[in-house]
Amino acid sequence: MRALAKMRPGPGLELVDRPEPECGPWQVKIKVLRAGLCGTDLHLQQWDDWAAEQMHLPQTIGHEFYGEIVEVGAEVKELRPGDRCSGEGHLVCGYCRNCRAGRRHQCIRTVGLGVNTDGAFADYVVLPVENVWRHPDWVDPELGAIFDPLGNATHTTLQWPLVGEDVLVTGAGPIGVMAAAIARHAGARNVVVTDLSNYRLALAASAGADKVVNSATTRLRDVQLGLGMKEGFDIGLEMSGAPAAVAEMLDNMNHGGRIAMLGLPSSDYAINWGRVITHMLTIQGIYGREMFETWYLMTSMLSTSPTLANAVRSCITHRFAAEDWEEAFAVARAGQCGKVILDWS
Repeated sequence: MRALAKMRPGPGLELVDRPEPECGPWQVKIKVLRAGLCGTDLHLQQWDDWAAEQMHLPQTIGHEFYGEIVEVGAEVKELRPGDRCSGEGHLVCGYCRNCRAGRRHQCIRTVGLGVNTDGAFADYVVLPVENVWRHPDWVDPELGAIFDPLGNATHTTLQWPLVGEDVLVTGAGPIGVMAAAIARHAGARNVVVTDLSNYRLALAASAGADKVVNSATTRLRDVQLGLGMKEGFDIGLEMSGAPAAVAEMLDNMNHGGRIAMLGLPSSDYAINWGRVITHMLTIQGIYGREMFETWYLMTSMLSTSPTLANAVRSCITHRFAAEDWEEAFAVARAGQCGKVILDWS
């Protein structure tokens, strides 16, 4: 089969022929139809220190996908060939304390699809049956391919109650844009999104943000005055991993404000802990999706709101055939885009 893989240490990827994966008794084999590019994939292509530590070569990458089941293992009862699906890319042990307590997203032995093991940038991918999410018929291939990052956005945004709250989203990448749309859907009063890219801020505005702010030219305190906000933001959703964005968020939170942090920084940075303490701020780290409450929530929200579904779809700005993966990666790395999709059909 075709597979986009790293065959040897060092920068770069190759579109190569690799053996089709075999389907075990508790597994499901899926024909990949669409796949989404993630910042993680760019790190793996670049072969930075983190990538070198995570991968087991040769290895196919990719973890955001939509496809059709072509084979199920002998022990699989719930799924059948022809079902359309996506997959939860965090493969968990099932035996650690968190797994046994139903907190599988906090498994201490998590293996990442396409990061630590062969992934979905290929004609076929195999997953444990418990990681497969069957889609209803109304989920089209492109929407299904971005359920993984939509899950990140949903898990982060719905960490706190949002009805009537003033919400700040720092970072207007695809997940930040989705977060703005979810916050609007969930009843926030004001949704403000910051970034340094006017292109991405325009996507956030189209998705439902009340105000978009280029942090290079405009300060959040001035934005608050323009919106008639007498106090700071109630909820912060940190999607950028940028120290300057975090610092300005902390400076503009209301006393007792709550922050959910998803964006990964490239290195350690200082935090104004005095402000965190004296303003009684709550900071919650977010990783991945709750398995599988987040998947139920995002499916339910999309099924009841065409407006939200269209806002999520609007994050997809570029589409490429799998053979044109180099151009796709170049567009994603340049940053003048939303979500980039590879067509494997």
